[in-house]
Formats: sequence, structure tokens, C-alpha cells
Amino acid sequence: MGGVLEKGLIQIYTGDGKGKTTAALGLAFRALGHGCKVFIISFMKGCTYLGELYSAERYGDRLKIVQFGRGCSYAALIKEGFADCVGCGACFLTEDNLEERDKDMARQGFELAKKIICQGEYDIVVLDEICNTFRYGLLAVEEVVELLQKKPPQLEVILTGREAPQKLIDLAHLVTEMKAVKHPFDYGIRGRRGIEY
Repeated sequence: MGGVLEKGLIQIYTGDGKGKTTAALGLAFRALGHGCKVFIISFMKGCTYLGELYSAERYGDRLKIVQFGRGCSYAALIKEGFADCVGCGACFLTEDNLEERDKDMARQGFELAKKIICQGEYDIVVLDEICNTFRYGLLAVEEVVELLQKKPPQLEVILTGREAPQKLIDLAHLVTEMKAVKHPFDYGIRGRRGIEY
């Protein structure tokens, strides 16, 4: 059962810069060091070769990550080190390739979030990339606000993703905006194992 934290707050990491998920994962890692239990729900992500998934396996039931997004055809090869992500984009949702399955996966992720948040078994719940779901009409911000208003007082909830809506910003206790200044992608450097995934 959760119960390490005396007071749980709401945090948001947003903006067009890199580091939103990385910040949430860093906080999760810190909390694990203090005996907290962490549940991460990733929206619009389904790549099974992400380093954080390997790390989660080492923490047993204290760190759980569940993804609700498109997968990668090359995930098994990338995971085993026989290939690298080539940036084909098949696992990324855009306005041009939005499908009903994307809405279904987001809805499943949100239903799990409601269950986990209301259960009180975890100290920290990360709703990774949930802010991106609003841009694509996958979830409504009002239902997320309603859920956050019901969270147990000792539960810390962290939301990530670009363009956090004002309604969530108003509700949060901490909001950090990552600003893009430079990025390796701008110079043709693809995602690197251990850094971007």
C-alpha cells in the first residue's frame, strides 16, 4: 500500500522542449529511493524498447509502467540491440493518421488512471503525455480535472505533455515549462539509445 507521502500535490511538465517525461521519471526514481510506489501510465506511447521499461522490471511491484499507444514494428530488434530507432514515425500519432483505435487506447489508459488514483495503493501516479491527448481530441480536459479533484490527499500526480490546458495549470501546485532552444534533431541527429529512448 502507498502511504509514504504526507501531502500529495499535482505537478505538470509541459512545453515544446525535451525533458518532460525525463523530469517525471527522475522524480519517480528519487521517490523509489525513499520507498514510494510509483505507477506510470503512458498515453500515445507504445514502444517496448524504451529504457524506462527495462528499469521498471528491476523494481518489481514498486514501479509499474503501462503504455497506451501505437507500437513499433522493429521493437524486438531494437530491444535486443540489433537495430536502432530510425525515426520512421509509425509509432507517432499525428492529425493526419488519427484512428479510432487511438481514441480507444486513450480511453483505456484513462479508465486505468481513474482506478489507480482512487485505489490509493501508490504514492505517485504519472500521467505521461496526457496533455497531448487533448490536442487530438482523445480525452476531454474536464474529465481529467474532475479526476484530479478527487485524488487522495497523500497522492502525488504528475502530468506531462505539450500545451497543458489552462484549467490544469490553474489546478496544479507546480508547473514547469520546458522551452526548446536547441535540439540534436535539428542537426540530423536521430534518437539515441539511453538518451532519447
